[in-house]
Amino acid sequence: MYWINWALTGIAELSAVGLYIQHWWPDFATWKTVLISLAVVLIINLLSARAFGEFEFWASVAKVAAILVFLAVGLVVVIGRMDIGDHRAGFSNLWSNPGGFWPHTDGFNWYGPIMVMSGVVFAYAAIEMVAVAAGEMEDAEREVPKAVNAVIMRIAVFYCGSILLLVSMLPTSEYKAGISPFVTVFGRMGLDWMGSVIQAVLIVAAMSSLNSGLYSTGRVLRSLGVAKQAPAFTLKMSKSGVPWAGIVMTSIVYLFGAILNALTPHAFEIALEAAALGVLFTWGTIFACQLRLRKLVNKGVIPPSPFQAPGFPWTSYVGLAFLVYVVLAMAISGWQSSPYFWGKTNFIVVVIGIPLIGALLLLGWMIVRPKVVANTGNRLGPVWSDDGPTYADARPVEPAQHP
Repeated sequence: MYWINWALTGIAELSAVGLYIQHWWPDFATWKTVLISLAVVLIINLLSARAFGEFEFWASVAKVAAILVFLAVGLVVVIGRMDIGDHRAGFSNLWSNPGGFWPHTDGFNWYGPIMVMSGVVFAYAAIEMVAVAAGEMEDAEREVPKAVNAVIMRIAVFYCGSILLLVSMLPTSEYKAGISPFVTVFGRMGLDWMGSVIQAVLIVAAMSSLNSGLYSTGRVLRSLGVAKQAPAFTLKMSKSGVPWAGIVMTSIVYLFGAILNALTPHAFEIALEAAALGVLFTWGTIFACQLRLRKLVNKGVIPPSPFQAPGFPWTSYVGLAFLVYVVLAMAISGWQSSPYFWGKTNFIVVVIGIPLIGALLLLGWMIVRPKVVANTGNRLGPVWSDDGPTYADARPVEPAQHP
């Protein structure tokens, strides 16, 4: 399911790159951009983990630098209550404009902002990669807590801070679908060149996310291959330690992004909503596993980690409830989005997509079950029970093994 998550996310990111390129070349076909972008990140991932890290480092530098510039400019404009076009910036915009930070006019209902959470969920996809990358860290027990805390801080400053300034600089009605809000702000300020720079950074950001997806799925597929739940082909590694077979398999799926973009101009929206389901399932699984893990820790079955999630169990319960709410919001907003059934993208993704994915997973399990049974000696139950190891020869867990 995590592989499906990133496969769909990659298609959405590739589609986004195609839309961003049209900022300069409106007539350039998005499916062509998909192929070019895929070729670039595929080469980077096949080279080595070092090449992946180098790309991500410079992509992060570009993204962080752009956001810091915007935050600095935005603070000066908002605190100084400067004019942007015919509008005056200021924190008062949060409540003085129609809807303020909670738009409910001009076609929006009061519940409008809480009906678009699938897009928000998609934007935060990949934060779980801190744990995926832990397998290749020299000292995960030390590095994972640092990385998790850094991610939380950056979300607070870069994501929430940027949105706060955007809403304070212009009324929400000024921001239109298909145009980056950053580009809109700089355009209203007469700095079109800065808008173009931001557009370029957005392309780098989408490529970075796509790059991360290939990195993650190659390793996930190899893990599935080791567990006999994926074809043996996925076990193949390059001399530099790259699981190239899994990366190539994911890239083949990404090619469907080119086909989707050739068939419909709404490729990004379709891929985004479908990918959101994968993100929701991934996070839901993490919450459920967290509840079970902490239960075993509290019973003394597994030693406690030095870096435990706060607020147990309520933080996990609230997280699960939020994910259920997002699925319901997707279905409702999707039903309201179009008078035509096949135009109700979100509704179709939820009502048809979830049962379809469930059926495919069930079919897949039926196919691989005999190999998994043979590989595990029919040990399909959990390794740990409330009383300790389920199987007599299960190795005890040391605290350091649970960073």
